[in-house]
Amino acid sequence: MLERGEVANSWRRERWPSLRLLTPNWLSRLPGHHYDGPEPDGYMTMAEVTEFIERFAKVSRAPVRTGTEVTRVRRIDDGYQVMTSNGEIRCRALVIASGACNRPTVPELAAAVPESVEQLTPFSYRDPAQLADGGVLVVGASATGVQLAAELRRSGRPVTISVGEQARMPRTYRGRDVLWWMVASGIWDQRYDEVDDLDRARRLPSPQLVGTPERTTLDLNVLTAMGVEPVGRLAAIRDGTALFSGGLRNVFALADLKLARLLTTFDEWADDEADAPERFAPTQVPASARLQLDLRRGEIRTIIWATGFRPDYGWLDVPVLDPKGRLRHDGGVVDSPGMYALGLPVLRRRKSTFIHGIEDDARDVTNHLAHHLDGMVE
Repeated sequence: MLERGEVANSWRRERWPSLRLLTPNWLSRLPGHHYDGPEPDGYMTMAEVTEFIERFAKVSRAPVRTGTEVTRVRRIDDGYQVMTSNGEIRCRALVIASGACNRPTVPELAAAVPESVEQLTPFSYRDPAQLADGGVLVVGASATGVQLAAELRRSGRPVTISVGEQARMPRTYRGRDVLWWMVASGIWDQRYDEVDDLDRARRLPSPQLVGTPERTTLDLNVLTAMGVEPVGRLAAIRDGTALFSGGLRNVFALADLKLARLLTTFDEWADDEADAPERFAPTQVPASARLQLDLRRGEIRTIIWATGFRPDYGWLDVPVLDPKGRLRHDGGVVDSPGMYALGLPVLRRRKSTFIHGIEDDARDVTNHLAHHLDGMVE
């Protein structure tokens, strides 16, 4: 097992300090290893996640080679040649477990932002104190975007959030964590070959959730009540002016519709009339959302691009990427003999990218890998 940094490197180096897991502690489990602390319904801090993964590495006696960066992988006759910062490795089979969040996604229109406006991503953001005085534009309203908007607003800064497609979700539903419902109802166990539109499922934004001791919901209604100003999707930047789409009403209505369908799925699974179904107020549409914002006037001093993440395959010298740079695979079996992947969205199940979701995926993938080594599959 090759790790470019330390064990749990991305949790140590590539997250902002106040971030907590979106999943409750009782759901944090790996093969033979689970959370055993005093707060099963709490949410791990970054330091706690790091320690959790470190303990798993020790308990499992995983043969991790830290400080070993992979610089190139290419196909050879009997398998693969792996070039690293510590020399060459040859192998018959290879598993890519580098994840889907190696690099923040920043749209090309960022190049048109005036030089007077600082630009950050979730990888470079640490806390409000590092930002220049003045307003902040957060672009993106998935889990990362709403969390950063809330933290910045609590610091006293004017915050505007640009909203595209979103996945609204309450922290708790009918007295239980919403993720308990996702597990218990079987939604998270849905297999990739049972999903109607797999490509879309793999591109969905992360739900608007935050892990706090109070188990609070964080959606656009909460942000609006805090004083955060919602605007439409950032469509362009022309002559220093940010232009936003005018479709907020439709975007909000679609998110509310998807939430209602999800809650109905929970209710139908529960089939329990003892607890009345719970519903939430629709997302509030601003009376007049602005359609443009002059970035040269000084109202906005910082832009944070919370526009998603992408994997980094710059080291992979094997023709297994599609025109959009995504790995071609069928449930983790990559389009090259002996090459596999783990940790990508809806790899084999809807829970694939969560800590507890890796075990079932890994079992399926390693079974295929073992058959490959035995010469039973091409």
